[in-house]
Amino acid sequence: MKVETVTGPALLPHVSALARLRGAVFAEWPYLYQSPPGEEERYLRHYIEGEGAAIILARDGVEIVGAATCQPMAATHGPVRACFEAAGRNPTDYAYFGESVLLPAYRGQGIGVAFFAAREAHAASLGLPCSTFCAVVRNVNDPRRPASYTPLDGFWGKRGYTHHPELSCVFDWTEIGDGKPSPHALSFWIKQLGRDRPGALPPGHPSQAPT
Repeated sequence: MKVETVTGPALLPHVSALARLRGAVFAEWPYLYQSPPGEEERYLRHYIEGEGAAIILARDGVEIVGAATCQPMAATHGPVRACFEAAGRNPTDYAYFGESVLLPAYRGQGIGVAFFAAREAHAASLGLPCSTFCAVVRNVNDPRRPASYTPLDGFWGKRGYTHHPELSCVFDWTEIGDGKPSPHALSFWIKQLGRDRPGALPPGHPSQAPT
């Protein structure tokens, strides 16, 4: 296995493989995302062309089996920025981790930990003092939830992330089996990347507010 950080035009040869990977993993619970034709390729161009953006690739030989994204929040989706601005938080303080997708056969082998380490290193290289991501909010009693599903809250907590349910945004997408998009709430997890590093946030900054 090889995990590497790739940026800019170097991502172009991998667009088709990444599009298939995203479509396959996000079709699973809890997202149940039905990808429109061509949408994944259009979405990935955002990371190829965006300043400061990166995708962490996990490869088994030449096959891409996982990927995780990172970019300055100031350059990401409007609803994400608006959520933080409305809460009095400056988007320019944050790296936004858009997604982490990994084929089932490769889970539980430390690749998710490597994804976080690589994204946080990339965020630090950009001088961003905090990192954040959001996860879809689902009803624990949803009958579609697989009996074998294990929430990732504990994993994220071990990586140093704190849940901030007061921070949430809404994205529309079409679920598997539905004929039209519907709204989905997502809430945020935040980590301060290090007080000892130059540019880190001082104590009392809104980014350190308790849940």
